Amino acid sequence: MQAIPSVSKTDTASISQLFSYPFRIFFLSMTVLALAAIPLWVMQVNGVISLPLAMPGLFWHQHEMLFGFLSAAIAGFLLTAVCVWTQTERTHGVRLVLLWGVWLAGRLLLATGADLPFWLVQGVNLMFLPVVMVDAGWRIWHARQKRQLMIMVVLGLLWLMQIGFVTRLDMAFSYGALIMAMALISIIGGRITPAFSTGWLRQRGLDSTAVKTVPALDMATVFSLILLMASLVTGWQTVTGVLALLSGVLMLVRLAGWKGWLVRQEPLLWILHLSILWVPVSLFLLAGTLFAGWPSNAWSHAAGTGAVACLILGVIARVALGHSGRPLVLPKGMVLAFFAIHLAALIRVLTAFEFIPWHPGIGSSTLLWLFAFGVFLYRYTGILASPRPDGREG
Repeated sequence: MQAIPSVSKTDTASISQLFSYPFRIFFLSMTVLALAAIPLWVMQVNGVISLPLAMPGLFWHQHEMLFGFLSAAIAGFLLTAVCVWTQTERTHGVRLVLLWGVWLAGRLLLATGADLPFWLVQGVNLMFLPVVMVDAGWRIWHARQKRQLMIMVVLGLLWLMQIGFVTRLDMAFSYGALIMAMALISIIGGRITPAFSTGWLRQRGLDSTAVKTVPALDMATVFSLILLMASLVTGWQTVTGVLALLSGVLMLVRLAGWKGWLVRQEPLLWILHLSILWVPVSLFLLAGTLFAGWPSNAWSHAAGTGAVACLILGVIARVALGHSGRPLVLPKGMVLAFFAIHLAALIRVLTAFEFIPWHPGIGSSTLLWLFAFGVFLYRYTGILASPRPDGREG
């Protein structure tokens, strides 16, 4: 595949350009967080450093991956997409600076706020998702796009999981948040993946009708995941295991209908299919945890590193190109980054099962994670900070 340079010679990168569209600043910020938080966590857990964290180290690590990293990805994607869906003016300029400031303040307070009042740290931290929901929600409401309301419902449930997590420091709520993250993948990934695949096949004169979607099946998957979250948080072990199996099967059936193997020649598409495959894998691992005593960090890392992080990397690689007015041609090194993030997820799961010793497993998966997001940062910073080549806003 022909590579393109990250920035054309006529582009002028600037900080102000980062705040011209939500995807720009949030994709860049979540990448920096991904590159900083994981090494900090590894050094913290190994006793190399001691950060003045506002919560115990393990909970800080889980929170920042779920409600720092993921929330920034949600904001960047949703607040960009919703403007297209509803044909409304984008959030930009001062409003976007303030929104980003809330997100950044939450990260800094949690990392350094050991001696600060709980209400201050968590009050600021809990502000971000509701503000994102209000920004997106009023647009959806005024445009009367009922189809998008389920996204708001899942985001609301994700926020409830965050509240439960920071107030009770109970891992059940972090697990519930992971399920809601997979529900978002089910909704958004379930729209863009078959749609993009269909378009790619059609453009090449191939059989685009081979890609099948069933709206009733899509809705059943989302509802099964919501029920799974509720069951997991309330501790109904047998019901949770059955729902995990059901949700996994439903997701597998959907993936089979999307015919991912037909787009295997296009990295921007196979990365979406392969990443979403981690959703049923993690759900089956969750069932194994409940029924067979498998390690719980196997399913949680299959979901977090596999489904969530892999799909985020695939989506932001495409969105950053499309919405910055550039051809959908991956910059050099990004295919290798896709392989690296998937390998990081695989190694982390195998480490949980002790097929790989802990220190080599954690070390190698961390390095692969850093490589994947490091390549994105190197190749996309200029793209995110530069104007569109066609001169349009965005």
